[in-house]
Formats: sequence, C-alpha cells, structure tokens
Amino acid sequence: MEENALKKFTTAKFISFAIGFFGLQFAWQMRIILSGPVTEELGASPFLFGLIWLAGPFTGMVVQPLIGALSDKTRTVFGRRRPYLLGGALLSAVALWALPNSSPITDWISSVLHVQLPAWSALLFAAIMIWILDACVNIAQGPYRALVPDVVPPEQHSIANSYISLAIGLGSVFAAGAAPFLKWAFNYQMPINAQFIMAALAFSLGMLWTCLAIQERTNPVSNETKNDEKFDIIKSLKDFFALSPEVGKICWMQFFTWIGTMCMMMYFTQYAVHTVFAVPDLSDVHETMKAAYDSAVLAGTNFSSVCFAIFNLVCFLVAIPIGVLSVKFGNKKVHIISMLSMAAAYIGMAVTVNPKLIALFMAISGIGWASICALPFAMLSQFIKPGTEGSVMGIFNIFIAGPQVFVCTLVSWLINKSMFIMDEGVNYHWEYTFAVGAICLIAASIVASKVKEKTIPQNS
Repeated sequence: MEENALKKFTTAKFISFAIGFFGLQFAWQMRIILSGPVTEELGASPFLFGLIWLAGPFTGMVVQPLIGALSDKTRTVFGRRRPYLLGGALLSAVALWALPNSSPITDWISSVLHVQLPAWSALLFAAIMIWILDACVNIAQGPYRALVPDVVPPEQHSIANSYISLAIGLGSVFAAGAAPFLKWAFNYQMPINAQFIMAALAFSLGMLWTCLAIQERTNPVSNETKNDEKFDIIKSLKDFFALSPEVGKICWMQFFTWIGTMCMMMYFTQYAVHTVFAVPDLSDVHETMKAAYDSAVLAGTNFSSVCFAIFNLVCFLVAIPIGVLSVKFGNKKVHIISMLSMAAAYIGMAVTVNPKLIALFMAISGIGWASICALPFAMLSQFIKPGTEGSVMGIFNIFIAGPQVFVCTLVSWLINKSMFIMDEGVNYHWEYTFAVGAICLIAASIVASKVKEKTIPQNS
C-alpha cells in the first residue's frame, strides 16, 4: 500500500507530466490549421473536407474506448499507459511527415509501379494520412488522460487537468505562432512540410520526456478488475453510466460542448481565408487562378495561425487560474461562465469580418477552451472507480468524438449549401459555423447547471 500510495505532485512534477501533452497538442494544432489548405489544394470541396475530418470522431469513438480498456489491463516492464503514449507519438510522426508530401509520394508510387494513378489519388493518400494521424493521437490521448486518476491524488485532479490545459494552450501557441513569427521577424515563410516535421519532433520528444519522468504505480488496479480480462463494450457502457446519475449529465454537456468547439476548430482557417480575406473557393479551378490567389491564401492562413496562437495563449494564461478558481468555487460554476464567454465570442465572429475584432473574439474563446480542456475531466474523475480509469476515459471520449460527426457532416453540408457568387467566383458562408457553435455552447451550459458535484476532501 505504501508503494502504491498517491503522493502529492510538486510543480516540477506537474510540468514534466504535462510536457507530453504539449507535444501532442503541438501536432494536433498543426493538423487543425493546415489540413484545410493542404486538402483544398488537392481538390477537396467544403463537404468533402468535412468527410475527411470524420477521421477524428470515428477513430476517437472506436480507438479510445478499446485502447483505454487495454491500457487498464496491460502489464509490461514499461508500465501500462506508457507503451500507448510513446507508440502513438512515433506513429503520428510518420503520418505528419507524409501528409504534406501526398503529391510527391503518390507520384513516386506511380513511377515505381509504372502506372498512371488517377488525379484524386493524392487527395485519397492525404485523407488516409489524416485518418492514421487521428487514430494515433487517440491511441496516446486516452491513456494520457487516464494517468491523472492513476497517479495524481484526488484533491489535485483539477490542478492536474489544468496543467494539461496549460500544455494544450502553450503547445498550440508554439505550433500556430512559429511560422507567422518567422515571417514577421525574419521575413522567412516556413514551408508547410517543415511545419509538419517540427510537429512530428515535438510530439515524439515531448511524449518521451513524460514517459521517462512519470513513474506509474506497480499495482494500481483492484483484484476485481484484474480478474475481468475481457473487454465487453456493452458491459463497460452499462458500468460507466451506473457510476452516478451525474455521469449522464456530464456526457450530454460534453456532447453539446464539442459540437460547439469543433465548429470553430474545423472551419476557422477556411473562414479566415474565404470570409475574412474574401478568397473565392479554389477547390475546382484552373491552376492559373490558384496561383493568382497564392498570396491571399497565405495571408489568410497566417492570420488564422495568429488567431489560433492568441486563442491558445489565453488558454495557457488562464489554465492554472481556472484550476485554482474551480477548487474554490466548484468546477461547474467556473465551467459554465467560461463556456458562455466562448459562445458570446462566437456570435461576434458570426457577424463581423473585421480582423482586429476577430482576433479579440478568438482571445475570449480561449477562456472557454482552457475550461473545456480541464474541468469536464475533473468533474468526471469524481465518479471513477479505481482500476477503470482507462476504460472510463475511453468511453467518455465517445461523447467528445461522436458530436464531431455532426460537425463533419451536417455543418459541412450546411456550408456547402450556402454558396454565393462573388465577382471573382463562388464562395461559401463559412461564418454560419459560428452560429451553430454558439447555440450548442449555450445548450452545454444549461446542461452543466444541472450537474451535482461531489465535495472532495482536501488532504493536508
């Protein structure tokens, strides 16, 4: 019992714990910002772009529950979570390198096989790389979240999740801000390929640091869990909802939250390029027209990166204060206020194309993002039974990944149907995504208000 007792984390240990998530988010942010321009260049329409984004929710709904349950039962000399953390990071690094090189790779395959591949083969290859990348991120993410109740005392769960939120913010700031900073400071435009390689290195090295720095307990599971070696998804779902009536409310809260969140995450770069910078749709035009808009697309993409950097910088700055406030006032109250501030910012972005105002609204949205990255997990951790951390976090991810299917299909269909004619060609009302997102964040806040939290005793 002494060997497996949970000792309080120091600040240094919290930082080491969070470095891996810094790398994970660095890679994920690069995928968010640049997958739109990469796939549109290869011919993806708004609706097809949404279908490609289905990689995230589908792999999340399938991979995280399975990997979470497997990690609960894994017994290796390296621990039960660490093999998944490092394995997911290394496989993601390969996909991150291959994604922006889809055209050269398919050209090379064509030359080796001595066959003429169809024009859409590069887009298909890019979509496959996105699916692999998303699957590997989920392989690492579920067990990572399960490390919190695994190794951190219950009274520090909110702070631990806030450090993860801090790492998410800081990783995203570095990922989003690197290329615009180099352009501003040295007039050097970092190629997309180089940005993806940078993300691959950050993910791999960051996760390696955490795997070496955090020691897992030698026997953290109960005898009951050890004897139940088969993963039964139906039984696991029943057990999950049997934890407490409040778990279902938290899941519905997450459902609406992540519709709102992904409305911005998925479409902001396209919104910046096509709505703010008024670039017409380039998915089905001649190469000459694409070349004519290269500078405008680059400006819009850089603006998106700056906005994401601001968004995540605010997340970084408020992550720890949100954790401290949640200890004092409760997770629920702080989370509701944060989500409503994000909804208000979305409404602002839906009605303006002023770049300065949009940057301000993205900053306000960062408050909500810091809370979303931390407090729902802290709320759920109150109801987790020892030995089921991976399974619970994996199943909980269904209510993060599942809503994204809605965004990838119905919201992308809504945008695809909102075509209008410009002098330069056709365009779409990308701003509609923020109206949908605001409504869903308000709904999530209403559901959150119904959750009854446990009181966690504070150990001295």
